[in-house]
Order: sequence, then C-alpha cells, then structure tokens
Amino acid sequence: MTQYTALITGGSKGIGADLGQRLIQRGYTVVSLSRGAPEWSHDALHHVEVDLTDATATERVAKDIAATHNITHLIHNAGVIRPNLVEEATTEDLTALTQIHLGAPLILLQACLPNMKENQFGRVLFNGSRAALGVPTRTAYSATKAGISGMARTWALELAQYGITVNVVAPGPVQTDNFWDIIPKGSEREAELAKRLPVGRLGTVRDISNAFMFFCDPENSFVTGQTLYVCGGASVGTLTL
Repeated sequence: MTQYTALITGGSKGIGADLGQRLIQRGYTVVSLSRGAPEWSHDALHHVEVDLTDATATERVAKDIAATHNITHLIHNAGVIRPNLVEEATTEDLTALTQIHLGAPLILLQACLPNMKENQFGRVLFNGSRAALGVPTRTAYSATKAGISGMARTWALELAQYGITVNVVAPGPVQTDNFWDIIPKGSEREAELAKRLPVGRLGTVRDISNAFMFFCDPENSFVTGQTLYVCGGASVGTLTL
C-alpha cells in the first residue's frame, strides 16, 4: 500500500485535528504544525510547534520536515481572523494575515514540492472562507482569504502536469474556537445566525473535514483549481422564508 504523509497546519484542534485523525484511520502519517500542543495524540502523529506568522521560523521548520518526511498532502488549515471595522483595520493586521494565509503555505509548498514532483503526485489544500465574498469587520481576513483562491488557481495550472491537484475548501460559519471568539457559544446571536443560513444551522467540524477528505483522496485527480463553499448556502444567499 502506498504510504501517504499529510502536513496539516493548525492540526492541533478543531477542523485540523478531525481531519488528521480521519487520515490516520486511513493509514496516513500526519505532521501537524501549530503554536500549541495538540489536543489529541497517536503514534502516527508528529507535532511541530511553530508560529506561522514568523516567516523565518516557518522556513526553518519547512526545510526540516521536507528532509525527514516525504510529504504527499499539504493542507493549510491554520488561520487568524483579527476582526475590525475599516476605521480600526491596520496594515499590521494585513501583513500578519498575509503571512499566515498566503506566505506560510508558499514556504511549505516550496519545501515539499521537489518530492511531490519526483513522485508525480500531490494534494495541496487550503482552508479558505466564505468571508472572501465579503463580511463586515473582515478587511484583512477577507482580503487574504480571497487571495488563497487566486493563488490556488495559479498553482493548479502550474502543477497539474506533475499529478498535483490544488483546491480550496471555503467554510461558512462553523462551530470552532475561532468562531466562538467572536460570537459567544450558546448566545442568542449564535442562534440568530444559524436561523439566517439557508440550511437553518451552523456548520460542524465534520462538515468541513468531509470536504477535505474528498480532495485528499488519491482517486480524485480530475478536480483542481476549485473553491468549494461548504457554508450552508451562505455563498448563495442568507435569506430564509
């Protein structure tokens, strides 16, 4: 059986943890990058602590991982929101989110790409966001998440000849710590938001990892350069009758 190794940023909890556990169940090795220790453990899990907003540290870690692991799947799941109305938005926020959402995956891919090209196989995935279509208080977040789709489309065109696909999963409101940092868990505001979604509920971690699992599958080689909105219909509209 072919051995697959997935490098997952933000694999310590939430969507990244659920995806990592599911891949391990399928026989994968998982390398998780995050600022803190993972909330789960397994013999096939290797954790590396790094702050992805630090380009120099990310470059060092990327080289080490590429030298010790044959990465077949690069899944950039880590993200930061930093919500602010435009009057309070700062260029510092924009710079930091550009690094974590765009700079970090570029560094990681460049380190892993030689092996992927040699193997004539690879899966590159991003955790995007429905916010790329516009959400109040998301100047830096929406801009950099929108950039992910453009970068993924470019990489898809450049790398298809090597058997490498590049796709984006773009979640809507999902019950994770990032979401609850902005909208209190169990609050009336949370309930009202759920009602406004066409499907009438918030997303779950499993909803999102389901989409990632599709793109991870080695058999799914004819889909590349795509952004899949997993958002309960929020990318279409938020009105319910």
